[in-house]
Amino acid sequence: MGTMNHRTQVAASKAVSRPDFRAMLYFILHLLGFTGSTLLLTWGVFTLFFLALGGFSLDGLMHQLNNLASRYVAASPDRIASFKTIFIVAHLVVATGLIVLRREKIVPAILPEGNPDHG
Repeated sequence: MGTMNHRTQVAASKAVSRPDFRAMLYFILHLLGFTGSTLLLTWGVFTLFFLALGGFSLDGLMHQLNNLASRYVAASPDRIASFKTIFIVAHLVVATGLIVLRREKIVPAILPEGNPDHG
């Protein structure tokens, strides 16, 4: 009476070995949200940089962007490759800095089970 039959044991072992797809999906969605928000923050840092170069005015920002775009279009392929390398490195440095500052947001928070007011 105290032992489980074979069918119950097989069902229990399958339940234990099956991954929780809802938890995996939640983690993947959380990680995608973290990655997307970090990307947007990185672009915001670059925008803030050009805004600061332009004296925190819209006219100055557009002037700086026009200067960058005109030099990029007139550049040789070697200089364009160099610019892309510099941009990728700067993007990785800024993104790494933001990830370090937001490191506690990488893993989703553990939600308490039950109501803590009722023991």
